Amino acid sequence: MKPFLNLQQQASTLVETKSTTAACTPFLLQIKCGFLFLCLLLIQSCGGEQALTPKPRAYPKIEYPERRYQLFDQAACSFEFEYPTYARIVKNPNFLLEDEVDSACWFDLYYPSFNGRLHCTYYEIEGQNSFDQLKKDVFKMSDFHNVRANYIDELAVSRQEANVEGLLFAIDGPAATPFQFFLSDKEDHFFRGALYFDTQVRPDSIAPIYEFVREDILKMIESFEWVD
Repeated sequence: MKPFLNLQQQASTLVETKSTTAACTPFLLQIKCGFLFLCLLLIQSCGGEQALTPKPRAYPKIEYPERRYQLFDQAACSFEFEYPTYARIVKNPNFLLEDEVDSACWFDLYYPSFNGRLHCTYYEIEGQNSFDQLKKDVFKMSDFHNVRANYIDELAVSRQEANVEGLLFAIDGPAATPFQFFLSDKEDHFFRGALYFDTQVRPDSIAPIYEFVREDILKMIESFEWVD
């Protein structure tokens, strides 16, 4: 009879288990439905948000002056040109050296509004300061800045009516100077200019200022003449 009793007990246990499972089914369904509903809410809330993108860096607004020009015609110098009224001619202390010739015609064209300056130097072509040597020095300086430059564009200057020839160097990239040039008559006079900004900001942030000043330098070159 024990086997029969075991079967009865097993049957009774099976009935109780099914009853318990049937009783738990609605509760499990409620949990599953609640979980699915929560997932749907999370998906919907994530889908409604916009992707966060970094804002572009803002720079202070620059007020550009009205373009007006005046004549540089100092008696001690063998040249003249037009330069903007919002720039000043100042002597650079680094130019006041005893072994420098014609230091009276070494100066900065200073832009106080932009914290920039055009270093200007002049040589008479004679002795060791031959045209070829002075030109070589300009290219040596250009090669020095080429180490940090992305590229350098060279543009020839030829104004035969004023006996002015030379070369422009437009330097792109984080170099110390973005623009330099030389002008000469190849016989007696040699003039050189190099633009610098006294700032540590990125080149792209001063690009608009550079373009503005560059127009002034081109005006200077177009109006440049030798005075003997």
